[in-house]
Amino acid sequence: MTQIGERERKVQNRVIRLLTDPDAGLGWRYLGDWHKRDGNANVEESLLRPWLEQRHAPEIAAKAIAELRRAARMEGAKLYEANETFYDMLRYGVQVSPGPGEAPITVQFVDWANPRANDLGIAEEVAIEAKDARAYNKRPDIVAYVNGIALGVIELKKSTVGVAEGIRQTLDNQDPRFIRHFFTTVQVCLAGNDSEGLRYAPILTPQPYWLAWKEESAITNRLDRVLTQLMTPERFLELIHDFTLFDAGIKKIARPNQYFAVKAAQERIHNREGGIIWQTQGSGKSLIMVMLARWIREQFPDGRVLVITDRKELDSQIVNQVFGGTGDTVRRAKSGADLMAALANPADRVVCSLVHKFGAKGKDDEMEALIADIRKAQINAPVGDFFVFIDECHRTQSGKLAQAMRQILPDAMFIGFTGTPLLRSNKVTSLETFGPYIGKPYRFDEAVEDGVVLDLRYEARDIDQRISSPEKIDTWFETHTQGLTPVAKAELKKRWGTLQRVLSSRSRLEQIVADIIFDMDTKPRLKSGRGNAILVAGSIPEACKFFELFRGSGHPIADKCAIITSYKRAAKEITGEETGMGETERQYVHRVYDALLGDKSEEEYEEEALRQFRKEPGRMKLLIVVSRLLTGFDAPTATYLYIDKQMQDHGLFQAICRVNRLHGDDKDYGYIIDYKDLFKRIERAVDDYTSEAFDGFDKEDVEGLISDRAEKATEDFFTAREAWLDLLDQVEPPKGDDQIYAYFSSVDQDQVDPEAEEKARRRQTLYRLAGTYARAFAGVAEDPDAAGLSESEITEYRKEVENAIAIRDAVRLHSGDAVDLKLFEPTMRTLIDSYIKAEDSEVISHLDDISLIDLVASKAATLEDDLPKPLRKNKNNVAEAIANNVRRLIIDETPVNPRFYERMSELLRDLVDKRRQDAIAYAEYLERIAELVRQIKAGHGETYPDRISSPGRKALFDNLERDEDRALDVDQALRETAQSGWRGNRMKERMIKRRLAEILGSDEEAERILDIARTHDEY
Repeated sequence: MTQIGERERKVQNRVIRLLTDPDAGLGWRYLGDWHKRDGNANVEESLLRPWLEQRHAPEIAAKAIAELRRAARMEGAKLYEANETFYDMLRYGVQVSPGPGEAPITVQFVDWANPRANDLGIAEEVAIEAKDARAYNKRPDIVAYVNGIALGVIELKKSTVGVAEGIRQTLDNQDPRFIRHFFTTVQVCLAGNDSEGLRYAPILTPQPYWLAWKEESAITNRLDRVLTQLMTPERFLELIHDFTLFDAGIKKIARPNQYFAVKAAQERIHNREGGIIWQTQGSGKSLIMVMLARWIREQFPDGRVLVITDRKELDSQIVNQVFGGTGDTVRRAKSGADLMAALANPADRVVCSLVHKFGAKGKDDEMEALIADIRKAQINAPVGDFFVFIDECHRTQSGKLAQAMRQILPDAMFIGFTGTPLLRSNKVTSLETFGPYIGKPYRFDEAVEDGVVLDLRYEARDIDQRISSPEKIDTWFETHTQGLTPVAKAELKKRWGTLQRVLSSRSRLEQIVADIIFDMDTKPRLKSGRGNAILVAGSIPEACKFFELFRGSGHPIADKCAIITSYKRAAKEITGEETGMGETERQYVHRVYDALLGDKSEEEYEEEALRQFRKEPGRMKLLIVVSRLLTGFDAPTATYLYIDKQMQDHGLFQAICRVNRLHGDDKDYGYIIDYKDLFKRIERAVDDYTSEAFDGFDKEDVEGLISDRAEKATEDFFTAREAWLDLLDQVEPPKGDDQIYAYFSSVDQDQVDPEAEEKARRRQTLYRLAGTYARAFAGVAEDPDAAGLSESEITEYRKEVENAIAIRDAVRLHSGDAVDLKLFEPTMRTLIDSYIKAEDSEVISHLDDISLIDLVASKAATLEDDLPKPLRKNKNNVAEAIANNVRRLIIDETPVNPRFYERMSELLRDLVDKRRQDAIAYAEYLERIAELVRQIKAGHGETYPDRISSPGRKALFDNLERDEDRALDVDQALRETAQSGWRGNRMKERMIKRRLAEILGSDEEAERILDIARTHDEY
């Protein structure tokens, strides 16, 4: 049994016994205390030579040893390069020629397949001469030798000395003045003590990035537990062989989550079963791909890996940073034909492609065109045993795109990778496509707890708005809409009388810009230039407005911001936009980009902006985005995320995780600044990523759910079709254009039609049913077989749907209901910008001392029944009031409903007022949540009697039915009876329990209160 503060020598003796005991050890043999032994080295020829000569002739062994020792000497090389060179030799062996003209022989220095066939030795106090004669020699506590090659170094400390000291000692040893030359062969460095356990890392790893191992075990001593898990010969050599990477100048070894994900995937691959690997954002999902791909190529002679992404930046990142950074050769497909050429060439063991190269948007005709292109190019069929890795598989990798991939690679095995759980809405399709989860999902809260990513902090900010001149709004609107039908006016109001339009007013955007500039000057990490920020805009035109406002601010940030969106300058973007009435939004965006890029391409501009953002944050302080960079973008410098866009579920969670990467001691959190009242959605999203809610949905459950989905889609289709045909039945034969116009529209616009209102209602039904029919058809056309429809039936129904849409559009034009929205775009934007004014931003949350994990742990959703009625609605959905009240009032069932707003100013004022009311209720809700979390973290409430003064007494008071006298009696009994060191001492605990039972009346109650007392240091 270990004791607190056990001397380091005793700890070391115990560890050596654990590793080397012939009966109960881990399988290593004791080589001795090498404190006074001369010539200690990282390659002990006296141990290596006998092992090699059992497998090769002496002259072959001698040549191989000479090659190995030459690599270990580190002559003129930096430690990273020398260690990498040695690792390659260690892992793959060396080629040795027996003699002139003879075929070379591969000599392996480690038997990786049979770990216990190696000579496994442990030496302690291994004295190594320092490189600098003036420096002290160094003496690692324990060195693990495999066939005489030093592969592991362990530094141990007593339990009262932090593991950090052992880590720093190991890093000191790697200093050029000391024994850096010894570490050319070392693959794993370890440091530990009994109180904190063990940390491990490759060479040259800074102290904050040393890893803790997590794995269940019955062993209670932290140090012994992890040593037992990491230092068995099988696990130790496996970590070196399969889970070590040299990644663009940084040597890496797998974290536990990466290790167990790869192991689970290996088992699934052996069984030829696909699945989905879920590892939260920032936890190293990409390196799992690399490790698994390398294992596949070595385990399967014909094994080939195809990595599929759905975003250009991910495609580039995987090629250049993920696989490319680790030295693996990757073929990046440039087109559909190039992809097929790569698949037909077995020399390309790893191929990377955008999924859209399998056919843009997955359309049948495009797929056929791709196949025709392949045949025309006379490219052979794919060759090899394919394993397809689908990155961000939750997004677009099901449906037609997945079917297209399976047409080309019918025998391939598919593995999906995601940083997010599968939501109920798309889980069935994803499970059908890939299979169930592989291994245990690694959730956000686990990654935060393990120090893999940072926790997040949230701040809600509101910008109040007001209508400056209602009369001018109405005058303007009536002047510009003369001649429009009520339906056309309604359409225009629907498009522009929305909360999003109100919130996009220039005045409000100016306040957000001023807000962010203020943060740039006051927030320490932003001010220092070490960190930077991302602003998420609601649309590309809004992003352009933000960009122009920053550029024209006169602040230094004007030259330190960039705009990254999916927009591409092309003539088609502004073709047909000119109305002669002013600049449309498309024309505006094109003008901004044209002025910004000049002769540069979008790719060149973005590449330089992102390089500066990652590498030179002081020169690129802000990226303005819409949807780009919100997934798969890894920039440790990013610290603040400003959100001015409605987001939810996957998109929202992935966005907030752009700022959760580790980056130096001055970045303790990622910060979320929310201008859109998204907290409830954020809380729900984080809860999804930290709970078990999405695990219990296995492969066995899928078949019935899929059939249910197909049956429902078929039922909806035929219901929609029947409703559409019933409507057309009411039109007089022969149901041509004249009859259709006569039934739905006023034929002679110059005369008053007594049926005008009735025909307006018919048109609304027509518009609604045509849209419903088209959507229902799309649902069954995706998978006709599941719907039980033949190709000829699908063709017939497609013609019907096309005819329905044609009738809808023709009636809209004939009746005057169609409105050319582009014609009104410039002037409606002017109205919004001119008459909606914004005030300075106000922080409406007080969560600066609370993390998102704490907020989710509070289970705030259970408060719903306790909230005042005005807050219940807001808590469930901040936008509910707007959706249910404003939009219903705008256009209830038909656009000619008497309840429809006649005045544009009323509509806009109502939107502004509701936004203000919701912001007030939202602020109250956030305060309620914050106070709840603070109480949870404190372990007690706020109001207590004067005598209930300490945390312990408050806990007793809360758990003894708030009985003050009883709580004080128990408190006194504990203070009088509890002796020093009572926790864990059976006799001392029994004495306390007897005394408590006398006061509380039962042993069970005494045990309950004793458990509470154990958690309070004051007893």
